[in-house]
Amino acid sequence: MAASVREKQTVALRRMLNFNTPPLKNNAAEPVWKVLIYDRFGQDIISPLLSVKELRDMGITLHLLLHSDRDPIPDVPAIYFLMPTEENIDRICQDLRNQLYESYYLNFISAISRSKLEDIASAALAANVVSQVTKVFDQYLNFITLEDEMFILCHQNKELISYHAINRADIQDTDMEAIMDSIVDSLFCFFVTLGAVPIIRCPRGNAAEMVAVKLDKKLRENLRDARNSLFTGDSMSAGQFSFQRPLFVLADRNMDMATPLHHSWTYQALIHDVLDFHLNRVVMEEGSSMEPSPGGARPKKKSKKSYDLTAADKFWQKHKGSPFPEVAESVQEELDSYRAQEDEVKHLKSIMGLEGEDEGAISMLSDNTAKLTSAVSSLPELLEKKRLIDLHTNVATAVLDHIKSRKLDVYFEYEEKLLSKSNLDKSLLDIITDPDAGTPEDKMRLFLIYYITAQQAPSELDLEQYRKALLDAGCDLSPLNYIKQWKAFTKMANPANYGNSGVKPMGLFSRVMNTGSQFVMEGVKNLVLKQHNLPVTRILDNLMEMKSHPETDDYRYFDPKMLRGSESSVPRNKNPFQEAIVFVVGGGNYIEYQNLVDYTKSKPGRKVVYGCSELFNAAQFMKQLSQLGQK
Repeated sequence: MAASVREKQTVALRRMLNFNTPPLKNNAAEPVWKVLIYDRFGQDIISPLLSVKELRDMGITLHLLLHSDRDPIPDVPAIYFLMPTEENIDRICQDLRNQLYESYYLNFISAISRSKLEDIASAALAANVVSQVTKVFDQYLNFITLEDEMFILCHQNKELISYHAINRADIQDTDMEAIMDSIVDSLFCFFVTLGAVPIIRCPRGNAAEMVAVKLDKKLRENLRDARNSLFTGDSMSAGQFSFQRPLFVLADRNMDMATPLHHSWTYQALIHDVLDFHLNRVVMEEGSSMEPSPGGARPKKKSKKSYDLTAADKFWQKHKGSPFPEVAESVQEELDSYRAQEDEVKHLKSIMGLEGEDEGAISMLSDNTAKLTSAVSSLPELLEKKRLIDLHTNVATAVLDHIKSRKLDVYFEYEEKLLSKSNLDKSLLDIITDPDAGTPEDKMRLFLIYYITAQQAPSELDLEQYRKALLDAGCDLSPLNYIKQWKAFTKMANPANYGNSGVKPMGLFSRVMNTGSQFVMEGVKNLVLKQHNLPVTRILDNLMEMKSHPETDDYRYFDPKMLRGSESSVPRNKNPFQEAIVFVVGGGNYIEYQNLVDYTKSKPGRKVVYGCSELFNAAQFMKQLSQLGQK
């Protein structure tokens, strides 16, 4: 199996931090101490992949932002990792003039233009430090990998390539070109890092098609320039890929507007929906209990605490795609097993009359202590386990507070029924008018999903009634204005088909959450998901398995390796693909990511990566829709 994108990007970063030479195998050698200077873009790329400890192990003593006040450290080499923007280049020139470091290794996240290189060269000449600018590299790493099979393009200026930016009514052609160029630049970097030239498929007549055309051209130009091609030579000969090339499916957010608004029920998607979750880090307010402070007392100052949900966290890896009830159950089980282990250590200590003793004294006792020694040596492991249990207890409790206070289980179940066109057990108006059910935003999301998925739009009379109810509930109706235009404009008279999704309610949480549990879940529905494919997964399935389907038969086909021929004459790959990358132009979400992961699990030997131009949760997406609706 080819290495994942995450591994490849990490290897590339490690090589860069080792002065662009592959790290040596013998770990005995002391690393060369050096400083790392990055901009915000560089920081976002490194932070999900390498921890501070890992950076230190590689000899990075200091890591600083380029545009902060930095003191000169004249006897240390500096590795720069940044975007080749005007102000970054100016700042590098300033560093050269001030002779801040012993030597400079300049690594650009994305390819630097000739003219900017000349600017640096002339600054180096003027400052007489040419010999110290040791290396200049284009790293082609302009994307952020969040999971083994998930990446986003950028986090800093994401509003520049957001759904709102692409779908503005008043957008100029030049703006659109710029947006497309920056998306293509990142995708190009992605394929360079992957070391593969894909076969590109995309729908016609939307932003995804524009990206496909530009990406095809960029890959083609790079392949044609054989001497400087990034896809030949060493990186490819390593045979990282099976003989098959990957399929690259470009989809447009407009093909499915309901999923990003959907209330989710799996752990990772719920965290993203209700908490502040960016680049694999959750930021929560500590002690933010829902109860108001006693009368007259000053409310406690809330400190913010952040938790990293990483690949090393086994519990997270196992449960991020599980329905929330299962997660709560598993956290509880982990806690119980941890307590049992802890009690065992305490018990052993007390038998031997060693409560207060330090570990050293223990190790000196004779061999009847072997048991104790092994218990003590497992302490670091226990502590790490405890840290993770606490982390997930806190995060899950915070999510649970939202589920209970906003009745998210009710919303999730109702929306699933709308999406799968099954019978509804109560009217939409009841939920909208129920003051206890959710925030105005929750109500608006539910109504938009109803509106998007309705076979025929509600009559003006009904619509007026809903409008009034929504306004009374305090909703902002501008997203609806946009969705109305969108619905009129989309040629899809048949709305995206969401397959036979649906949920099986399993009764309320009774068994799991007995009295000893951390999680008071009474009243929350224990819903279990049935496997179903969302539109993006279904499109991928058709194209990967070479199925004929009216939805995808019209998709364009690009093969950058073929010399120019008209599209119809390009010989097409007839076999099903083993590896595919799906990329949603206009933004994606964890619900689709999880759906693709589940899909891949059912197809042994297949590998699917999900990418999107930005990752937004429903609240952020609603904000963009409402800006579009206010025009």
